[in-house]
Amino acid sequence: MAYERKDSFHQRAKREGFRSRAAYKLDELQREHRLLRSGDRVVDLGCWPGGWMQVASAIVGPSGRVVGIDLADLDPLPLENAIALRGDLTDPGVAQRLLEALGRPADVVLSDAVPRPTARARRRSSRRSSRSCRSSCAAAARSSRSCLRRRSRRPSRAGSARGSRRRASRNLR
Repeated sequence: MAYERKDSFHQRAKREGFRSRAAYKLDELQREHRLLRSGDRVVDLGCWPGGWMQVASAIVGPSGRVVGIDLADLDPLPLENAIALRGDLTDPGVAQRLLEALGRPADVVLSDAVPRPTARARRRSSRRSSRSCRSSCAAAARSSRSCLRRRSRRPSRAGSARGSRRRASRNLR
């Protein structure tokens, strides 16, 4: 017997053609923080099932590119500017594969990846989560430009670049 989700976001995502309800998380982040821009190169670490890739692809448009990577196979996305790779974030060659697929360093690195915990390995789960986070950060650092430099170019709501740099450095702590 298959489990059926009853929540409204899952039903809405299926109705609107998104692969997951997580698409709405990225949509909300975009509205609040304007992380993505037209023409950006975006990496999605832990991209399965592809909801974030769908949203990011629409935002960056045809001049941008979205590359996702996950351990699980991802059904191909019918989007010209999105590529899904299969791979392990702990593999040292992942950053090079991401760079090759992007064509240049990433402007934005997204990650909603989390290791799957098992009943027998609850203690190891936190270690795996920590290792996954470190691997994600290492892959992001090798395949992207500086987040602080990118975010500091955006003016704050008051219009001062100085306030933006403060906010960016707070976000990176």
